[in-house]
Amino acid sequence: MTEVNHSADSRLIKALMETYVEGGRTGSVDTLRPIFHDLATICGYVGPDLFAQPIEQFYDWHQENGPAADLEAGDIQVDIEGTAATVRIELDNWTGHRFTDFFTLVRIDGRWQIMSKVFYLHPE
Repeated sequence: MTEVNHSADSRLIKALMETYVEGGRTGSVDTLRPIFHDLATICGYVGPDLFAQPIEQFYDWHQENGPAADLEAGDIQVDIEGTAATVRIELDNWTGHRFTDFFTLVRIDGRWQIMSKVFYLHPE
């Protein structure tokens, strides 16, 4: 991959992640759906319970909890190799909680999509 392509892909992925943060702030599942692949998954612990589900469960959780208007996002760290990428982002005040989110993405038909979200919910 050339440096130019890598830079362009990095910008596209960061824009996609900014859309993710905006979806959190607004509470809009319609904003989130296009950035996740239909077969995407979510996994992480909520207290002692493992939450490992299809991404639809994240949409349900998001609708139940509503907007996180005061959500703050830290630096978006991107690593790209060909058609695969990973992202790490720190999120503060997602409905009162702090998360570290890890995403895997794949470029499908020229478009980056999130295939998995793994999260760490920081203790209160």
